[in-house]
Amino acid sequence: MKRFWSNASIILLATLILSSCFYSEAQKCHPSGRIRGKKAPPGQCNQENDSDCCKEGKMYTTYECSPPMSSHTKAYLTLNSFEKGGDGGGPSECDNQYHSDDTPVVALSTGWFDHKRRCLHNITISGNGRSVVAMVVDQCDSRKGCDADHDYQPPCPNNIVDASRAVWKALGVPKNDWGGFDITWSDA
Repeated sequence: MKRFWSNASIILLATLILSSCFYSEAQKCHPSGRIRGKKAPPGQCNQENDSDCCKEGKMYTTYECSPPMSSHTKAYLTLNSFEKGGDGGGPSECDNQYHSDDTPVVALSTGWFDHKRRCLHNITISGNGRSVVAMVVDQCDSRKGCDADHDYQPPCPNNIVDASRAVWKALGVPKNDWGGFDITWSDA
């Protein structure tokens, strides 16, 4: 009888370990594809805030997902203009409006944007020893790019919180460091 229980215990333990590994693997976000860059027609790629323009022939990775959420999700903060004529392109996806760069607003990578489920909801962004609450107004598209709809910019990485100047100011990041910064965020 002891032998039965020790074999059963080993099988149960192995099953739990494998289940844990598969669950952990399922929580990861893997690339969904690649797109080939196209050169923007003259004047069609706004490089305000050091935005990148697609390079003809370069392959860009796309994602349908973002890293798993937690109470302090790690992300990379980028700078974006949500104003008309800014490097954010057209009006925001959530409300079809432009937003002042002096208002704390953000665009989230596709997976975190979650099919507009976070539209017009607030998130808390923490970095540089400070926190700020900002409203989600747009998607930083991780699935598509290098076309007119995306201002001939590459697809967004899957871990981006693309923020207005107001967010950067509230976090107290020195202006010469604006553009890319490690942060954490959570739903407010």
